[in-house]
Amino acid sequence: MKKSFSILYFFLITSFSFGQTFQDSLCQAALSLTEQDVTYDPAYYIIDYPNGDIPSDRGVCTDVIIRAYRKMGIDLQKEVHEDMKSNFELYPKIWGLSKPNPNIDHRRVPNLMTFFKRQATVKNNSQKAEDYRPGDIVCWNLWGGVNHIGIVVNKKSKDCKRYLIVHNIGGGQVLEDCLFNYKIIGHYRYP
Repeated sequence: MKKSFSILYFFLITSFSFGQTFQDSLCQAALSLTEQDVTYDPAYYIIDYPNGDIPSDRGVCTDVIIRAYRKMGIDLQKEVHEDMKSNFELYPKIWGLSKPNPNIDHRRVPNLMTFFKRQATVKNNSQKAEDYRPGDIVCWNLWGGVNHIGIVVNKKSKDCKRYLIVHNIGGGQVLEDCLFNYKIIGHYRYP
């Protein structure tokens, strides 16, 4: 955790000196992901730890979050895994695991939600567009218990009433006006 903190501290000091906040930089990192062609792929991969990633032309919604934060020097694979090792009983047991698995745990929305509830600022799940700020993480329930996650970025909808979302719901890493298209079940700011 010390290494992540020191990288984050260096980044924050450097960013503020140039007038850019962490959230501004996170938005730019998320937006840069939309320039890559990515095929939706929920397959299980064995990956390196820490800083492991599935092939760069593959991914799901959680990979958008993981990759954007990794561009900021924060390895959510490592952060989630370490928190799960210390607090496994607090994480969902949906997949029948008996211990943490650094290949997949960070790529599951319920696990990211648990991590953010524990480590991030939990924000209101409102229906007011002004409550959602660039750099916020939003989670939705799509249908029948299928969860989804995306990043609010600093680009506005055509009617200028909402910020747009970078996410991957099946068509690759895209920028869309979809904040209120699904039931919001989580809203966080990390760190």
